[in-house]
Amino acid sequence: MNPLPKAALVTGASTGLGYAIACALAREGYDLAVTDLDLAMFDGLLREPVVQGRKVATIGLDLRSESDIARAFSTAAESLGALGLLVNNAGRALIKPATEVTWAEWDDVIGINLKGAYFLSQQFAAHCIARKQPGAIVSIASTHGLTGIAGRSVYGISKAGLIQMSRMLAIEWADRDIRVNAIAPATALTPSRQRMLDAAARERMLARIPTGRFITPEEIAAAVCYLAGPAAASITGQTLTLDGGLTAA
Repeated sequence: MNPLPKAALVTGASTGLGYAIACALAREGYDLAVTDLDLAMFDGLLREPVVQGRKVATIGLDLRSESDIARAFSTAAESLGALGLLVNNAGRALIKPATEVTWAEWDDVIGINLKGAYFLSQQFAAHCIARKQPGAIVSIASTHGLTGIAGRSVYGISKAGLIQMSRMLAIEWADRDIRVNAIAPATALTPSRQRMLDAAARERMLARIPTGRFITPEEIAAAVCYLAGPAAASITGQTLTLDGGLTAA
């Protein structure tokens, strides 16, 4: 297998998991195209020492818009040339009883978490095929896409869709040297999640995790680097679960 071009497109990279993933990829020598709704949110990432010396293109992207996806991908390719890795990280949560979910909320969550990721993956694959080059796609799913939990139906459905999307696209593009995988983490203690969870909520969540600790953003970022790297050359259509044993219990 030929090595991937060392340029990555990472969605939702201004904070949290996407931020950690972007930093890890920069450390691995990747140039970066990073997207989010608000470009001002990238000030922190651009100041990170690890991204200094890497080429970084910051791009506004609304994954609910077909034209925005096409424009953002085109900008990324124009900025970095051959893109070897796509990380579908951007997403939104919805905590609400299933009987109260509105049509608009369904469309918003599915549009960002699944539909947008699908059509961005389509753009990426067309890019790789046109250049006759290898590529890798890693989508950030969730253990909510593997197990049932109350109050998170639409989010879980969207993440399960990402897992199946990875299987389907992996088979379709295997002969094009494009690998497609997903990562399903349990709760990661990002800064925003730390602010949301009080001590009692953390205790309840930790009680479900056999290892007794939360997943770190850095562990998820390391998994992305692994799935993009040569050690994972034969891995495609798979979901790497990072959950401290949660789904095995």
